[in-house]
Amino acid sequence: MRRRYYVRGCLAVALLLSGATKARAQAMLADDIIILSKGQREQEKAKSSNTHLGNIPGSGGQAFRTNPGSGESRLGEPQGGAASSPTMRQRDVLTAASGAGTAPSPNGAARITTPALAPLPALPLYGQLEVPDQVDEGPANGLTLDDAIARLSQVNYGLRTKFQEIPKADADILSAGLRANPLVFASADSVPYGGYSQQRPGENSYSVVLIQPIDVNQKRKVRVVVAQQARKVLEAQYQDAVRQEIDNLYVGFVDVLDARETVRYAKASLDGLNRMLKTTEDQHARQLVPQTEVENAAIQRDTGEVVLEQAETTLKQAKRVLAVLLDISPNEADRLELRGSIRQETAPPPPLDDLGRLALCVRPDLVSYRLGVRRAQAEVKLQRAERFPDVFALYTPYGFRNNAPMGEKSATSWSFGAMVSVPILNRNQGNIRRAEHTVIQTQIELSGLEKQVLADVERAYLEYNSTQAAVQRIERNILPRAKRLRNQKFELYSQGQESIVTYLAAQRDYNDVIRQYRDSLIRGRRSMLKLNTAVGQRIFP
Repeated sequence: MRRRYYVRGCLAVALLLSGATKARAQAMLADDIIILSKGQREQEKAKSSNTHLGNIPGSGGQAFRTNPGSGESRLGEPQGGAASSPTMRQRDVLTAASGAGTAPSPNGAARITTPALAPLPALPLYGQLEVPDQVDEGPANGLTLDDAIARLSQVNYGLRTKFQEIPKADADILSAGLRANPLVFASADSVPYGGYSQQRPGENSYSVVLIQPIDVNQKRKVRVVVAQQARKVLEAQYQDAVRQEIDNLYVGFVDVLDARETVRYAKASLDGLNRMLKTTEDQHARQLVPQTEVENAAIQRDTGEVVLEQAETTLKQAKRVLAVLLDISPNEADRLELRGSIRQETAPPPPLDDLGRLALCVRPDLVSYRLGVRRAQAEVKLQRAERFPDVFALYTPYGFRNNAPMGEKSATSWSFGAMVSVPILNRNQGNIRRAEHTVIQTQIELSGLEKQVLADVERAYLEYNSTQAAVQRIERNILPRAKRLRNQKFELYSQGQESIVTYLAAQRDYNDVIRQYRDSLIRGRRSMLKLNTAVGQRIFP
C-alpha cells in the first residue's frame, strides 16, 4: 500500500514541477523505480528466509539467536548460546518424545508441535513377576510400526504444518521469475499561470511516456536459481523433520509394547501367586504352616492384583500418548492394538564404518546443509549481478506541443531514450562480501554437523551392542540360575522344609532378574530404532 502511495506521490510531484524538462521528469521517475525495485527484492529475500522449519542453511540467517549489544530480548536464549542448538545437543529418546529441551524456532513463528508426553509410571518394586511362556506379538490385524509411520506422515499436525513451507517455496520461485511491468508516465510541461500571449510568449507540451526496465545482466534468472535452491533446502529440512517425528513415534510405539508386556508379566505372576496361595492353604490344612503364612501368601496375591491394575492403567496411558502422535481420538485409543514385540530376532547391523558412511550420505539434515552451501553460492552470484541496476528504456509514442498562443501551428512528435547507470563505484560490495562469508559460515556448520552425525551413529551403535550383549548374558546365564534357585526354594517351601520368608526372599531376587531382563529387552528394542534415527535410514524393522 505504501509503495503505491509513494509512486502516486512521485507522479504528483512531477506534474507540479511545471518548469522541469521532460528528460528530468523521466530520470526522476526511473530513479524512483530503482529504489522501489530494490526494496521489493529485499522484502522477498527476508520473506523466503523466514519459515516454520527455522533459518534456511545458506540463506544468510544469523547463527546466533541474538546479537550482543542489540535491543533484542535474551529471554529465549538457551544456555550456551548457539553451541546448545538442537543439532549439537545430545538428546535421548525420552527427551525427544517429550519435546523437552527443544530450542524454540529462531524466527519466533507459532508452530503446532507434539504435546509433551507424560512420564509413564515405573514398574512397581513389589509383587511377583514371571516371564510368559510364549511371545505374543498382538493381534494379526494390529497396527504395525510400518503402518504407524505411514499414518504419521499423513495426519501428524506438526508435519502437515511444516509441509506447507514447500508450496510457499514454489510461490517464491514464481515471484522470483516474474518480469518487471512497464510503467506509463503522463506529463504536462511548461503550463503557465494564466496564459501565454504575444506579450508573454511561451509554449506548453503534453506527452505520454512508456518506461520499461530491462534486465541486461540476467538478475531474474539468478533469482530463480536462488529460489530453486532454497526450495531444495526446504525439502531436505522437511525430510529431517519427518525423521525426528518418526523418532518420537518410535518412543511412543515401544512404550505401548513395553506397557503391554508388563501387563503380560503381571498376569503370569498373578497366576503364580494364586498357586502359591493354594499351596500355602493346603499346607495349613495339613497343619504344616501357621495361619500367618497363609495371610502372607494372601497379601502377596492381593499385591499382584494391584500390580496388574497399575500395569493396565500404564498401558492405557501409553496408548493415549501414541494416539496423540497419530491423531487418533481418545475413545479409539483404548481400542488401539499393536502388532509387534519387544524382542526382535534380526541380523546384526553393518560395521560401524559402513553405517557412518551411509549416514553421511542420507541424513537429511546433512543433505540440507550441503544444499545450503549451493544456495549460498547462488546468493553470491545474485549479489554480484545486483551490482548493475536495470537499464530503463523510455519511449514517448505521443508528444503534443501547443503553439496556439503564439499564433503558430501545433505539432506532435515522438521520442526515445534510455537511462543507464555508470558503474564507476560498486554499490553492492558489502552485500557481496556478506554473501561470501555466508558460504564460509555454512561450510563450517556442515563440517561440524558431519562430525556430530558420526558421533551420533557411534553412540547408537555402541548402545545397541551393549544392550544386545546384556540380553544374551541374562538369557543364557543369569535368568536360568535365578529361576532354578527360586524353584528350589519353592519346592523346599512346599515340603515344609523352608519358611515362606525364605521363599519370598528368593522370589524377590528372581523379580529383580526379571526386571533387568525386561528392561534390557526394552533398551535393546529402543537402541535398534535409535540406530535407525542416527543413520537416517531403516536398518532394523
